[in-house]
Amino acid sequence: MQMIMSVQTKSLDAIPLDAGAPILEMRGISQIFPGVKALDRVDIALYPGQVTALIGENGAGKSTLVKILTGIYRPNEGEIVIDGKTVSFANAQAAIDAGVTAIHQETVLFDELTVAENIFLGHAPRTRFGFIDWRSINTQASALMEQLESKIDPTIKLKDLSIAQRHLVAIARALSVEARIVIMDEPTAALSRKEIDDLFRIVEGLKRSGKAILFISHKFDEVYEIAENYAVFRDGKMVGAGNLQQTPQDEIVRLMVGRDVHDAFPKIDVAIGAPVLTVSNYCHETEFRDISFDLRKGEILGVYGLIGAGRSELCQSLFGITRPASGTVVLEGRALDIRSPADAIAAGIVYVPEERGRHGLALQMPIYQNMSLPSLVRTSARGFLRAANEFSLARHYAERLDLRAAALSVPVGTLSGGNQQKVVIGKWLATKPKVIILDEPTKGIDIGSKAAVHGFISQLAAEGLSIIMISSELPEIIGMSDRVMVMREGLQAGLFERATLTPETLVRAATGNA
Repeated sequence: MQMIMSVQTKSLDAIPLDAGAPILEMRGISQIFPGVKALDRVDIALYPGQVTALIGENGAGKSTLVKILTGIYRPNEGEIVIDGKTVSFANAQAAIDAGVTAIHQETVLFDELTVAENIFLGHAPRTRFGFIDWRSINTQASALMEQLESKIDPTIKLKDLSIAQRHLVAIARALSVEARIVIMDEPTAALSRKEIDDLFRIVEGLKRSGKAILFISHKFDEVYEIAENYAVFRDGKMVGAGNLQQTPQDEIVRLMVGRDVHDAFPKIDVAIGAPVLTVSNYCHETEFRDISFDLRKGEILGVYGLIGAGRSELCQSLFGITRPASGTVVLEGRALDIRSPADAIAAGIVYVPEERGRHGLALQMPIYQNMSLPSLVRTSARGFLRAANEFSLARHYAERLDLRAAALSVPVGTLSGGNQQKVVIGKWLATKPKVIILDEPTKGIDIGSKAAVHGFISQLAAEGLSIIMISSELPEIIGMSDRVMVMREGLQAGLFERATLTPETLVRAATGNA
């Protein structure tokens, strides 16, 4: 087998004699967004009849690479080579025409269309008069399902199928366009063990037919079961690649996280007080179950887990966005019945959402109105808003957070990501909370703003505020947390004290590879 690339030289050398030429090479690929270099000169090669596992933390650059490969993004630098020829994808259809197809965790199909219509959407066979040949569509769809050893009726609507059957339809669609490069992005996330076994049997068939497969998964047991090769991304860079079967799992984990993070996030030492919030046997019908923890005064409790682990869903429930099925929440000795965000705010629990632009701010409104929005009772007199009171409140928290803006009257949408986050945090601090939940608090902001947000979070804890911080970034979760609760597939996978925190420990707990 092969070493796909050398981390130091970024080359595609040491290709094995028995692998043949790669079907696909991505050479020196960079993708730059405002303030963020999502990919930094990465190389990767895919070989016929082999599965390459693409591994990395959330935010490592995997999704960006897939979007480039499927024609959604055009890279700022680098080239894509298929069968030795450089190609450029102007759009998603161009990628499909070049033989690239993707099967996503949430399959992009249409419930009200039949199985056959979903398979041939956009490339349906036609009669000599230009009309869609419905008989041919159903016949070919049936043949494709038989090839996948499935008896799904091609004439039934997609909405009547299980998740596993939908995956089969997505694979049939890939086969229908004669794709040679198949991307599988977390394809097993919602499947049972039997369904996973069935999927892997199909993957083996695709390998025998010469397809090159890029397999993205956080589940190491599945990766080692199905893949020959691996490529590890970290912070937008390729940090390792090679023969998976010859590489110990611990080495993959080290490549994923590979850094000492304690010194990067200097944290104020705080005397942790008594429990402020106690959550017991907390369950939701579909998102999480049996969650129990306490949050102490002045503590930063990190919540870590992979996509789909239930982290945000848990915290949104604590904030009253969704209702739990069972369990108790006690704040300062008083049992709460949180039926809405208004109940949570009144009790002293506030939530800074991950998507601040969509769920945390009114982007067209000025800064001072965003800041005062949850505190209108305080800024009103006799039922009328007082602009002077709103400005006074906003000015206090703008100064406290070192908000950088031309004026408090400018629309909050004109601010940088870091300053927008300060506005969201400021508006909730104005409610005088006892518990603040921060969901990915530094997502999409530059390094300098991250440092400012981290410093302020640490200062809030030193002042006695109790903080729950969700983060997908291991350096952040380890550097800022007093304890870390790890979630996996809706369950509590572990609770770790700061002294025992290591990247390897958290990744193993999050992936079920303890």
